[in-house]
Amino acid sequence: MGILRIQRMKLSKGITLIELLVVIIVIGLLAAIAIPMYTNYMVRARRTDAKTALEQLRAAQEMRRAERGSYLNDLAALRTTWGGPAATLGDYNITMAVPTGTTFTGTATPFTSRQNSDGALTIDQDGTKLPTAKWAK
Repeated sequence: MGILRIQRMKLSKGITLIELLVVIIVIGLLAAIAIPMYTNYMVRARRTDAKTALEQLRAAQEMRRAERGSYLNDLAALRTTWGGPAATLGDYNITMAVPTGTTFTGTATPFTSRQNSDGALTIDQDGTKLPTAKWAK
């Protein structure tokens, strides 16, 4: 009886091919679920960063207008003096147009393929945010 037990123990060392395949399938299923969820999370996080940058741009422009009476057309100067956003943030380019001293438009334009479905986000001096649906997400 003892010899049979020793022989069975020798034969049952390690894992079988079927067990290995089951583990690989489970890992594959988990990855198939986790990777798209992570990607969507990163897209939403980058969009939120762009929205925050536009809000920061608006706040810096309002500080500039309160101090000097008009909006500034230079994003770099706005950033260093009044704390405006960087020109590039994550997957977005931040731009600004000041057609008059009393109006401005800030735009966050995606430059990567993963954010292109978002389109550009825009804010103006009154806080109007376009497109509204993208700001609500």
